[in-house]
Amino acid sequence: MIERQAGRLVVTAPLTLANARGLLEAGRAALQPGEQVFDFSQVGEGDSSAVAVMLGWLRAADATRSTVRFAHIPAGVRSLAELYGVTDLLPLA
Repeated sequence: MIERQAGRLVVTAPLTLANARGLLEAGRAALQPGEQVFDFSQVGEGDSSAVAVMLGWLRAADATRSTVRFAHIPAGVRSLAELYGVTDLLPLA
C-alpha cells in the first residue's frame, strides 16, 4: 500500500473507502522523525476518504516529530479538499 522509494512514501493503492483504514495504518507506521513526503503519483483513484486519511497522517505526524507533505495529489481528491475547505491544511510538496 505504501512503499518507501527515493526518500518518499509512495502510495500504491487507490485512495478509496475500501482501503482507507489500511492506508491510514500503513502511513502511520511509515512515519519517522523529519520530513515525510507522501507521493500519490501512482494513485489512479481517490474519494472523500482520501482527505480523511491525509488529515489522519498529519495528526499522527505530530506524535512522531514528523513534518508531512503531499505530492501529486489526484485532481479529484484536490477538488474534494477544496469543497470541504481544508486545502490549506494539506501541505504540498
